[in-house]
Amino acid sequence: MLGADTMLPCRVSPVMSVENMELRWFRSQFSEAVYVYQDGREQVGEQLVDFKGRTELVKDYMTEGRAAVKIYSLQVSDNGIYKCFFKKGNDFEEAILELKVIGLGSGPHVRMVGPEEEGIKVTCTGKGWFPKPEVQWEDEIGTRIHSQSEDETPDDDGLFHIEASLIVRDSSKRTVSCSMKNPFFGEERVETISIPEPFFPRTNPWKAAFVVTLLMLGIVMGAVGVLVRGHQEKKKRLSEVEKEKEDDCKAKESFKTELATRKELYDHDWEKAHLYGDWRKEHFNAVAVSLDPESAHANLNISENRSHVSWKDNIPQDCDPQAYQRQGEYETISSVLGQDSFENGRHFWEVEVNMGKGSLPECRWALGVCSVTVNRKGWFVEASEKNFWVVACIEREIKALTSSPVSLSLREHPRRIGVFLDWDAGDVSFYNMSDGSHIYSFTGITFCGALCPYFSLQGPDTTICLASDPTKECPDYPPKTSLPHVTNCDQNLPQEATSLLPQ
Repeated sequence: MLGADTMLPCRVSPVMSVENMELRWFRSQFSEAVYVYQDGREQVGEQLVDFKGRTELVKDYMTEGRAAVKIYSLQVSDNGIYKCFFKKGNDFEEAILELKVIGLGSGPHVRMVGPEEEGIKVTCTGKGWFPKPEVQWEDEIGTRIHSQSEDETPDDDGLFHIEASLIVRDSSKRTVSCSMKNPFFGEERVETISIPEPFFPRTNPWKAAFVVTLLMLGIVMGAVGVLVRGHQEKKKRLSEVEKEKEDDCKAKESFKTELATRKELYDHDWEKAHLYGDWRKEHFNAVAVSLDPESAHANLNISENRSHVSWKDNIPQDCDPQAYQRQGEYETISSVLGQDSFENGRHFWEVEVNMGKGSLPECRWALGVCSVTVNRKGWFVEASEKNFWVVACIEREIKALTSSPVSLSLREHPRRIGVFLDWDAGDVSFYNMSDGSHIYSFTGITFCGALCPYFSLQGPDTTICLASDPTKECPDYPPKTSLPHVTNCDQNLPQEATSLLPQ
């Protein structure tokens, strides 16, 4: 098991003392020494760096021809083939051993993501497994179900992060379980989820009744308008309208009742359902985030009320943007932090992003949270393994910046984004607050220390606004003004940049 101690045993036959022999354990090459014993003592000069201070020779039975090297605190890199080598005089022999290291990570954790393809999408995640576990879905009677997709990502330590997804369409088979099993020894972990029936997509009876009511009202108004029907016919039609109105009210009340039932179910198990951004807000502390000007890159404008950030508009109007880019304007990531930091609890805030229609393809933005200890100088990497948990717009595509950025298939580019930080549960989630749909979640994180809101911008015509009042849209910032006309943009470029322009 990862982190445990183990011994690699070896013996000679026929039985004889090995105290005065040369003993060596190594990997695939003789020079890749794990442990060397020669002239009656340990020889550390040839030992691989990874094993220094982690190995010890077990000498209890050396007079009986048996020896073993003990390895402390197993790592993923220790997995694989070893050779033990015994030499006496000019005679030597070696034997092969295989060490299989296993890590039973966290999970599986099963969550409802949201409605998709006439069903409910469910994800199963696990972190810290080695080797890659076998993932299997089953329904409530044990019938196996194939995953819709399955992704695995190794972290810096070589441990696997697994995410498998499934779409449940049959509302009569709402209970599914996900298991993760180590392929070597069959160690298995299982989690089951039951999806409440009201969560499945269905036709909205209130809307259907409303359409019918409008249609009937149109017929009645047309009949009244042309005055071709008698009093009795009018009375009959009016009676039908009243009936339709009554049916509409009943349908509306029924829908309200169903909505209340859904919300009650959601509130009971909201942590496993990536649904309904507006309802999720009720379980989080709303934060009026303000920007920290002292943390802002020199390329960024911060408004006086610390709620807007924009790119400094210093490109002359008649200049070639591509030539201007060659000056190195985009060689660094320009970022700013929020004034607040969080070390526990649940918090959320809303951010409004505006990219103008004339924005260059190189323009980008990113937002989320980061550790207060991250490096933000020069060109750094915004990625989860570097303690940035952000989503970004890169080349007009929305991505989650994991170790390998994940492209997100969204119905529309979100303009108003809700950021939900659950510090204690290790969860950072993003929602499109215009329609309440889920964008992406980083889950199963072990945070170390304080986190703060994070924002970055590249390129003109893009602004980020912290929405302190969710009922109002952010105004343009900075206010749009006309730039002075420049007839020769070369005069406004640094000398080293003008040499790059076409003659």
